[in-house]
Amino acid sequence: METLAHFADGGPGPWILLFPLVWAAVIVGGVTLLRRTGWRARGGPRRPAADENSPLTVLGHRFASGEIDEDEYWRRLSVLDEQFGRTGKGGTA
Repeated sequence: METLAHFADGGPGPWILLFPLVWAAVIVGGVTLLRRTGWRARGGPRRPAADENSPLTVLGHRFASGEIDEDEYWRRLSVLDEQFGRTGKGGTA
C-alpha cells in the first residue's frame, strides 16, 4: 500500500507533510484575528460594559450592599422598569 509521503516512483515526497502545519497555522491565525477584533464564539461582538452610573446598576449595588431591603428593591425596580420600558420580574420584554 502506498502512502502520501511515498518517496520512490515519483510520489509527492516528504514535503507533503508540511500541509497539516500550514493548515494549523491558518486556523490559529484566523482564531487569533477573530479574538483580537473582538469576536466571541458565543454572543457575537463584544458589548460595552454596563454603565456604572445607570439607575438600575446603582439600585443593584445598594441592594447588594444591604442599604435597602428586598421590598424596597422591588418597589424601586418596578418604578425604574416603567420609566425605562422594561417589564417587572418574571415578565417578558
